[in-house]
Amino acid sequence: MWSIVLMGLAGLLVGGALSFRQQKAPFWIQIVFYTLAGLALLAAYLLTLPAA
Repeated sequence: MWSIVLMGLAGLLVGGALSFRQQKAPFWIQIVFYTLAGLALLAAYLLTLPAA
């Protein structure tokens, strides 16, 4: 369940980064959004692994 929520959050973050790119916002904001999206996808993946 949480992995689906995190994947949706990653999609929203990527959309936000693309929006900031279109608005010509500072480049570091885009990098932060892409990084947070990547971390959300990593967390979603880690939640799908079986507990050891």
